[in-house]
Amino acid sequence: MARIAILTVSDRGAAGEREDLGGPLIAELAAGAGHEVVARGVVPDERSLIAERLRAWADAGTADVIVTTGGTGLTPRDVTPEATREVAEREALGIAVALVVNGLQHTPFAALTRGLAVTRGRTLIVNLPGNPKAVRQGMEVLLPLLDHVAELLAGPVEHGS
Repeated sequence: MARIAILTVSDRGAAGEREDLGGPLIAELAAGAGHEVVARGVVPDERSLIAERLRAWADAGTADVIVTTGGTGLTPRDVTPEATREVAEREALGIAVALVVNGLQHTPFAALTRGLAVTRGRTLIVNLPGNPKAVRQGMEVLLPLLDHVAELLAGPVEHGS
């Protein structure tokens, strides 16, 4: 079981002008797969605020995996990948690629995402789009990986031959 933190990035969501659909969906799917949701938050599309929350959760060891939703597109306010890159220590490119490949099976617009997957300390940080359909598709990719990711990031793992 992995410990999951969820960060919704949305100007309107942070202002209470729009219901957060992505964050609750991530929580529902993660809990349904047996993972523990340990933290949730909503921040506006402000690079410094996103990076601050990601850094705080990762550095405190709050979660094994932080999943963000929102702010991964091409508009000028979409800065989640930049904030994520700012706190990243290592990339997990295969996860980001798998998310795009899976998304492309559903819509050509998946090619427009700029979401990243990175590690900071013992925490994996993954950016998902804000659209609930894209969130569900992204979680289809992530859920089977989470236990193993948490195990790998926790410390030395012996791989069988």
